[in-house]
Formats: sequence, C-alpha cells, structure tokens
Amino acid sequence: MTQKSSRLPGFYKLPIAERLKMVADWAGLDETEQAVLTGRGLQAGQANMMIENVLGTFELPLGIACNFLINGRDYIIPMAVEEPSVLAGVSYAAKLIRAGGGFQTEASDPVMIGQIQVLDVPDMDAAIAAIAANKQKLMDLANCCDRVIVDLGGGARDIVVRPFPDTPVGPMLIVHLQFDTRDAMGANAINTALESLAPHIAKLTGGRTNLRILSNLADQRLATARCTIPADQLAVPGIEGRAAAQLIAEANAFALVDPYRAATHNKGIMNGIDPVVIATGNDWRAIEAGAHTYAARNGHYAALTDWHIDENGDLFGAITLPMAVGMVGGATKVHPTARVAMKILGVKSAPELAQIIAAVGLAQNLAAIKALSTVGIQKGHMALHARQVAMAAGAANSNIQAIANQLVTEKNINVNRAKELLAGN
Repeated sequence: MTQKSSRLPGFYKLPIAERLKMVADWAGLDETEQAVLTGRGLQAGQANMMIENVLGTFELPLGIACNFLINGRDYIIPMAVEEPSVLAGVSYAAKLIRAGGGFQTEASDPVMIGQIQVLDVPDMDAAIAAIAANKQKLMDLANCCDRVIVDLGGGARDIVVRPFPDTPVGPMLIVHLQFDTRDAMGANAINTALESLAPHIAKLTGGRTNLRILSNLADQRLATARCTIPADQLAVPGIEGRAAAQLIAEANAFALVDPYRAATHNKGIMNGIDPVVIATGNDWRAIEAGAHTYAARNGHYAALTDWHIDENGDLFGAITLPMAVGMVGGATKVHPTARVAMKILGVKSAPELAQIIAAVGLAQNLAAIKALSTVGIQKGHMALHARQVAMAAGAANSNIQAIANQLVTEKNINVNRAKELLAGN
C-alpha cells in the first residue's frame, strides 16, 4: 500500500470540486459523506434534537490543513473557521516543520478531574483522614457508574483532597475524583460519578456537599507537541535563517514575561486549535477555558509555547496544554460533518486526536510569530482579508477577487474603498 502524503502542492489553487475529490480519495469518503461537505450536513430537524429553540443552522467554512507529519505519519486536518489566513498559515508552518522531521507528540492518559465541594465540616483533619482511609471504597463506587469505560480500561485513578480554610463563605474541603475516561471527553461520566459519591463524602466528613461538577482545568490530561526547524528554512527576503530564528525566539520570550502579549500569543495558538475542535464536534469552550487557566498555573499568565535556538543553531518549539477531547458521545457522533471530519483524520483514540490538535496549535503559533517578527502580520493576512472586505461591500463572485486585488495594490483595505471600486465598475 502506497504511503499517503499530506504534501498537496497547489491544493489552494484547485476548484472546490477537485479539492473535495482529493480529500475523498485520501479518506475513502462515499458519496453521502462528500455531500455532507458540500452543504448537506446538519439539517434543521437534527439540530432541533441537539439544542433548544432551534431556528436553523449556522455554517462555518470548513477547510483542510496540509503538510502535517506527526510521529512519522501524514495527516490532513479538517478545520472549521471564519478567519482568513489560518489555513494558509498553519499549512505553511507545517511545511517548515516537516523539513525538520515533522512533529513529535505525546499525550498523558485521558484522566479528567471531578470536584465535590464540602462545607460545614466540623473537623477538617478528621475529614481528610476519613477520606484517605476510604479511598479505595470511594473509587470502587465511582467505577460502578460507567462500567463500559471501566471495562475498556478506564475508571477511577485517585481521590485527592484540597482544603481551603479561608474563603468568603468559610472553610471548605474540595474532593477531587481523578477518572480515566478513555475515548470519551467524559463530562457525563464524571458528573454521574460525582453525584453517586457525594452522599458518601458527606457522611465521611460530617459536612454538607454543594457543587458536584467536572473541572475544565484538565491538567491530568495533557498533550505535548515538539518540533525542530532547520534555521535555513526560516529565511525571508532580507533576513537570513538564523536571524529569523532569533527573532522568533525573542517574540516568544516577550509572551513569557508580559501577560498583555501572552493573551494575543495564546489567542493565536487557539486560532489553530479551536477550528479542529469545532470540526470534530468537541467542546471548544472547555478547551479554551483549560488552556488559558493552564497558562496561568504558575501565578503569572504566560505563553503556552517555548521557542528557542538549540545547540545546532536551529529553532526548537514545544507546547503542552490540557486537551480534553473525545471520539465518542456528544456532537462528535451526532453532527454529520463532525463524523466526516473524524473519518478524514483517521484517528484511533482520543489521545491521538489530542496530540494532533496540540501539533496544529504549535504550527499556528509559529505561523503567527514568524510573520510578526519578520515581514509583519498584515502583509499576508490583509491580502486574504481583502476578499472578505470585498464581499462585505457587496461584490459578487465574478468580481470579488478583482476588487480584493485592487485593495491590496492600493494598501487601502476597507469597505468604503471597496464600495467606491464597485461603483466605478
């Protein structure tokens, strides 16, 4: 069997129909699955079963990121996003990273954290000791709630207690259930287990339980991606490769020390991560919450990435962040487009999906800070954004690109100028 390659030169120049055929051949999509990608995906009736008060559906552009080589395997990656330059940027960065051997990734076991809040505890030390003495019984109780996950090798892994002696409502004890959810995101499994444990926790501690809910700071469920890019790959006109590598390292250092810069730096990472999470039907809000909280885990909000010059003078990059994504349950299985996106990815487990998403985040970050630190972010981004400006001004398909080209040539990319050009036509 011939090894498939995610290097698809000129893919962006092809008509949509030809792109679709290439992806269909890659992933083995049947006619029904191809139709899903051409606008016959989630229907109003299906949407009405998913959420309340449905009026219809809301579409996002779905594109493919190319050039990804992760742990020696090629992937093409579906991404749902409205922002211009994301697909182009991430594919370009993946091509640079490919020149250094691609991404090396890993993920921890998919362990989620559930929290039980206990108040009115008469003796905090005695309560902590009682929970410790009954830890195995509590974990056994948690495992009774989802035998499917347990039979697949998941289930309770630990019980951890965290006392807070001084809060606005008085002392409280927080009990953590660490639970391996296998290929599920796991929110329902965790919350069900917590509901089951709460009366037993109350009895052991003599306290009163209040909140019983998972945490989106999934810091026991981490994904890591690393790469090394030969310095000569980073050269741009007027800046040789090692100088460009140093500029990128300096840009990352800025985001490590300054939270104002870190917020935008990490937003750029999520420009890559969120579209994959959305395309696969996962909870992008949970991923955002976990990522930004993890970025402040040391008491200072900072960059999620590390870019530095290695001993060979090449550029090394790495990212680690919580990645609570699943392959079963929720919209991943219900949404037709999400099912097709998962087939295109061809992943076999939730940790594999988590690693791919981390790699996309690292690539998107590289694309952004390389542009920022060398040619400037506007050069490429605004050229792509010009098409949206032309459309907003009322340009039809036949003249969108011509108007956009004129805006770029004039370096005056705004809706009023686009309207003037349209009127002149």
